[in-house]
Amino acid sequence: MTGPVLVLVGPPGAGKTTVGRLLARRLGVSFRDTDADVEAAAGQSVSDIFIGSGEPRFRALERAAVKDALAEHPGVLAVGGGAVLDDGTRAELRPYPVVFLDVGLADAVRRVGLARDRPLLLGNPRAELNRLLLERRPHYLDVAAATVMTDGRAPEEVAADVLQALAA
Repeated sequence: MTGPVLVLVGPPGAGKTTVGRLLARRLGVSFRDTDADVEAAAGQSVSDIFIGSGEPRFRALERAAVKDALAEHPGVLAVGGGAVLDDGTRAELRPYPVVFLDVGLADAVRRVGLARDRPLLLGNPRAELNRLLLERRPHYLDVAAATVMTDGRAPEEVAADVLQALAA
């Protein structure tokens, strides 16, 4: 099987991009983020896709981006927080070494901030983020071989735990 040496899943604010870049450097591989792939394919930001075309269009682009990245990318892959909502995407993720970067509400809120660039968190970001955490958690756990908590921890510590989880 080709594809990523590691896939990171988790909610907004979990640190997938930051930790993913660190892990890619440590492993001597490249880093890829499916949200960036979606933006490149659409020629606009995730927020603009949501506003202009709606969530169903974004999810379709996201499904395609995850499928392509799993087939093509040999490094560390960060998957958009909501990608796990799709049954087909979860099935495609299962054969890979997936680590769920878990984060509690307080840390997620602090990291995400006012969420101007996160359309699903508009309105009451704290309440919406809590809803997303609760809704998606079972799906993250479903696809992950390991879970690493990120609350109150430096990205370097989280990366070390991810590598330890991979080795186990």
